[in-house]
Amino acid sequence: MVKLKNINKIFNINTINENHVLKNINLEVNKGDFITIIGSNGAGKSTLFNAISGNQPLTSGEIFLNSNNITFVKEHLRSKYIGRIFQNPLLGTAGKMTLEDNMIITRSKGFKKLKISLNNKIRNEFKEKLKILDMDLENRLKDNVGQFSGGQRQALTLLMMVLSNPELVLLDEHTAALDPRNAQKVLDLTAKFIDEYSLTAMMITHNMEHAIKYGNRLLMMDKGEIILDISGQEKSNLTVEELIQKFHDIRSENFINDETLLS
Repeated sequence: MVKLKNINKIFNINTINENHVLKNINLEVNKGDFITIIGSNGAGKSTLFNAISGNQPLTSGEIFLNSNNITFVKEHLRSKYIGRIFQNPLLGTAGKMTLEDNMIITRSKGFKKLKISLNNKIRNEFKEKLKILDMDLENRLKDNVGQFSGGQRQALTLLMMVLSNPELVLLDEHTAALDPRNAQKVLDLTAKFIDEYSLTAMMITHNMEHAIKYGNRLLMMDKGEIILDISGQEKSNLTVEELIQKFHDIRSENFINDETLLS
């Protein structure tokens, strides 16, 4: 479904600050994959998402989606079929607009095609969808989203993204800024939506237990490279200790714990 061929991203080329952030990345994402991605800061995880989403141009390489070469397709055009949720829960919704207005924009797939008029039938449809979140948002359609908590806004962003029917979902540490209770709730909703809507998703996380628990496939990145790709039963049987050992075996470096490896 998604294919990356010899992806390279170099910042500040031919300067003293040259930084080769992505190094000859080759990756195939199959339809229905739920891939978790771990790695230390600077490993290239978010840059990989920037490349896939079109946020940053490649230095070299190609990106294909459903056999179509999208390497030079602009970010706003890719957003029609690639959904992305960031760490900041305020980025995915319009805080100065009401909840129902946010949802109608999603239903219309943007402002330019906003031709749908709100009526009771559509409002009831929204309420039924919002009940899934279990955050009492179905009773707040007229409230501005800016009044909601970070957990509510991130859960709403997740729901809106799912309802836009994306070909690919990119989750960029989307629970990192939430308190533990809301983070777990959003993670549970993430797994539920990916399963029920048969989504293809990639999720960056700094929590190795989450990386092992969620999804069918796990990637580890380090210094701009994918150094580990585990799936199936091997992933299901994996422990944090074994994952750290695998990193040591590949890089010949010792790490004491999760925080050290992923700091």
